This record gives sequence, C-alpha cells and structure tokens, in this order.
Amino acid sequence: MAGLMIGALGIVFGDIGTSPLYALKECFDPSHGVAVNQANVLGVLSMVVWTLVLIVCGKYVTFVLRADNRGEGGILALLSLAFGEAKPKSRRRAALMALGVFGAALLYGDGIITPCVTVMGAIEGLKVATPLFTPYIVPISIVVLILVFAFQHVGTGRVGTVLGPIMLVWFVCLAILGVRGIAMAPTVLQALLPWHALTFVAENGFTGFLVIGTVFLVVTGAEALYADLGHFGRKPIHLAWFLIAFPALLLNYLGQGGLLISDPTRVENPFFYLAPSYALYPLVALSVAASAIASQALIAGTFSITMQAIQLGYLPRMEIRHTSPDERGQIYLPHVNWLLMLSCIGLCLGFGSSSALASAYGIAVTLTMLITTVLFYFAARRVFGWPAWRAALLCSCFLVLELLFFGANAVKIAHGGWFPLLVAVGIFTVMYTWKAGRRVLGERYGTLMLSTDAFLESLRHSPPLRVPGTAVYMAGSANGTPMALLHNLKHNKVLHEQVLLLTITISEEPHVPDDQRVRYETLPQGFSRIIAQYGFMERPRVLELLKRWKQEEGELRISETTFFLSRETIVPAKRRRMSLWRSVLFAFLSRNAQPATAFFGLPANRTVELGMQIEF
Repeated sequence: MAGLMIGALGIVFGDIGTSPLYALKECFDPSHGVAVNQANVLGVLSMVVWTLVLIVCGKYVTFVLRADNRGEGGILALLSLAFGEAKPKSRRRAALMALGVFGAALLYGDGIITPCVTVMGAIEGLKVATPLFTPYIVPISIVVLILVFAFQHVGTGRVGTVLGPIMLVWFVCLAILGVRGIAMAPTVLQALLPWHALTFVAENGFTGFLVIGTVFLVVTGAEALYADLGHFGRKPIHLAWFLIAFPALLLNYLGQGGLLISDPTRVENPFFYLAPSYALYPLVALSVAASAIASQALIAGTFSITMQAIQLGYLPRMEIRHTSPDERGQIYLPHVNWLLMLSCIGLCLGFGSSSALASAYGIAVTLTMLITTVLFYFAARRVFGWPAWRAALLCSCFLVLELLFFGANAVKIAHGGWFPLLVAVGIFTVMYTWKAGRRVLGERYGTLMLSTDAFLESLRHSPPLRVPGTAVYMAGSANGTPMALLHNLKHNKVLHEQVLLLTITISEEPHVPDDQRVRYETLPQGFSRIIAQYGFMERPRVLELLKRWKQEEGELRISETTFFLSRETIVPAKRRRMSLWRSVLFAFLSRNAQPATAFFGLPANRTVELGMQIEF
C-alpha cells in the first residue's frame, strides 16, 4: 500500500500538486484590482481551502472514485457506466453521449496547456533570484518541454520508480515552506473558516466573482484522480490524498497567505519568496522536476484517452507502442506525442508567461467537471441503484458550485480561454465525423455483403479450386462474408483448404475476462469462425488468438498462413449520407489511418490487402 501511495503521488497528483506555483499568485494579479491586505488574503485563502474540500475531497475522492468501470476510471469509462452498451434510444441519450465524448475532447486542450503553465511557472522562479534570467524564461521552458516529450518513448514504467519519491520530496517541501509562512502571520489560520470567503465575495462584488475563476486553478488536476484510477486503485489514491497531498497543499497555500499578510510586496511570486535565499535555486530545480512529472501525467493521460477513443471507434487507427510487457496501460503514441510537443512550443511562444497561460487555463477543466457530474448522475442510478432524488440532490450541489466556477472562467474566453475550446471543438469534430463515417460505411457494407450461409451454399453447388494452406480473413461482422474473401474468390478463383473468418469486437468495458474473450465456430466447407472480444483498454492481438485456436481446434502453421484484409478507398457519391466537408474529412482520415496490418500485429510478409472503392 505504501508503494502504491508513493506511486500515486508521482502520477495522480502531479498536476494538482504543482498548482501552488501559480494559483495564489494569479488570484492577486493586478488585472483583478484586489488589494493585498489581510481581509482579502483571508477571503481568497478561504475560497481556496473550501474549493479543495468540496471539489476534491467531496466530489472526486468520496463519490466519483467509487464509479469504477472494472477498476478503470476516466470520462469515457464513466460514459460506459452511465449508459452501458445499449444504443441511443432517444435524442436525450444521444446528446448526453455526445456530451461525454466532448468531455474527452476537452482533455486534449488541458493536456496541451498543463505542461506549459507548470513548466513556465517553475522556471519563472529564476526571476526571483535575479532579473537577469527574465529574457531566457521562454527559451529555457521550451528546452525543458522538448526534453519531457523526447523521453516519452521509454515509457512511464522505466521512470516511474523515481516519479513518486521526487513528488514525495516535493510535497514535504510544500509543507515545510507552508509552516514557515504560517509562522510569519499565524492569523492566516482564520482562512479555514468559510465565512471569510462569503464576506470577500459580498464585499468585492463582480471583482470577487472574477477571482473565483482564478481560485479554480487550485483544483485543475482533480480529474486525474479519476482518470488514473485503474493504475493504482481507489484506496491508495484516497490515502495518498488525505495523508500527504491534501495536508501539504493546505499548509503551503496558508503559508503563502501568511507571507502576503506579513509582506504584501511579495505578491509577484509568493511561492518562491517563501523559501530562504540559500534554498531558492534548489527549489527551482525541484519545481522544474515536479512540473515535468505533472506534464508526464497529463501526457500519459492523453495517450490513454486516445487509445480508448480508437478502440471505441471515435478516432482512426494510430501507431500504439506498448512500453511495458507487464502493464497494458503503459503506452506511447508517437504522432500524438509530437503533435502535443509542437502545440506546447507554440503556446510558450504565443503567450510568453505562466500568467498569460493561466488566463487560458481552467475553462476546459470546468466544462469537463460539469460533464462528469452530469454523467455521474446516470451512473449512480444505473450502477449504485440510487433513487432519482438522491442522485439529483448530490449532483445538483456539485453543479451549482461548478456552474459558478464556469461562469467566472467564461470571461477568460476572450483572453486565451478560446484556445482549449477551439482544440476541443476540433477534436470533437474529428471524433464524431469518424464515428458517423464508420457507421455509414458499415451500412454501405451491409448492402453489399453476402450472408455466410448463402456463400457456403454457393460453394457447395460450385466448388472452386482449393489450394493447400490456411487463409485468415478479417471480418467486420460476425454474420456476413468478408468482402476480401468475395473479391479474392472472384478474381483468383481459388480458396485455401482451411479458411478462418476472424471478427474482433470492442466492448464498452475496459477489460474482458479471458473466459469471455473468444468464441469458436466450426462451419462447413473447411471454414471456421473466430469471434474475439476486447475491452477499450486492450490491444487486439491476432497471433495470440490463432495460437489459442490451434490449441483447441487444430493444426495451424503461421508460416503457411495468409492474412487477407479489405482496404477501402472512399470516393464521392452523388447522394451523400453526410455533408460534403464531413465526407472530405472522413476520406482524409481514412487515407491516413494506420494500416490494419500494423495495428493488429499481422506479419507483413504474409498479409494481402485487397483494395475496393466505396461510394460515400
């Protein structure tokens, strides 16, 4: 348990654990016009404390972590829990499922901004030591980000052993610095009382409302608690939060407040001013390491979301490398990694400081939290069996609070908040276009496909020439005859002596038990059917399936087996089921998707792809 707790510190709490670098500083940004005096410091700190208590302790740790999909968390897992595998039966359900997918798309915007704001927030500590570093903050930040992304290919498993201990040191330092700050002005402990927050908002009016949006920065890593549930389990995350992360964060925020009460001129960067001068450079180095770890956690989460979306049919196939032979969740997606890196570099150059990036930070996270609350209502009723009034009462409390945060963050849209929304809309458009396009393509295949019974009956009446060996045909449907088989027979007029029809389906569950993985059917005319089911967190492995079939059904030599697949080319049709721009986008995605040969791990020298044109 101790090992899992320390591991959770490195992966789960990296983002929320580095929020002290910039959160309180931004609350007193001159643009807000909030004077740095004792009353305002106590009011802002009270909002910080109770935001952590209500959002993280209350919503996520106490309730949302209980909604695990066979041990997995995250918004797509919650979407599966809320609605299961049933097809949308109403417009409301379809809209809610689309909302869940949009929530997943929002995480990409968060995954781009988080590395930038945390790394730049850490590097800016050098300005506290000397202003000579000011012109070099952006270049140094870009170098650190490039290094972070360059080492992603080795996998979190190889560096994971050092992530947890470093973050443990980080949280200990947060606590020590916090105690030092509290000692400067013990009156800051009054911020634990909630009425200071209410008084601050009442006295400052609209300005106080705007500060609420900045206070939200303290919980921007809360979604990671749920997204990384499958890596550690609920209990280690629960204990690590309440025993280490939460007390350390609480002490540090109170310490920064104590520093500001005793010396309001330190408002430019209260976190680094908490440290004595001799400890400043080591603290900057530790901050950079902690920010890199926070970036690692968000990048790995983006990889995981992308893999889930691919398996569930929302994104085209991409190259996925498994970086650990033991842990299925440790993956690396090269194309996603380099696209994130280029986006981060662009953000650093475009915004220029962590304060400017903080203006864009938060809007995507608040929307994701709102969507999580809505989906949790349906999951609580379906999975926990809660009555409607109970689920509605709890979720309404969270919705009111999160809508308040969303409204306060909405003013950021014009000041950079548009960026994560633009990213989310773009990703969502791609995801739903691909999903809709595959559905239309499946319907088109259905009109062209011949039933298996009719095909086998035609072989009985007109048997073709059979040649030695085994042929494996990938079939999208377990009922029809693969198009590759029909085209091969039509053009080559031969069949192998042994023919396997292989269908792979993806379940709405993250993992499928081994005893439910495969179903075998023996058909006439030397045919057999293999129907395999995988969870959306699993990678289909065709060769392993064939080895199991060999053990149970008969002899199979991979060296004498030929794999046949269809590769469709989308061509414009006079009557389109989708708008022109979506058809063009789908055709582009289809052309650039990873070939099925590589995705399913088929031997390239034993695979034949038969092309066909599909009007779309």
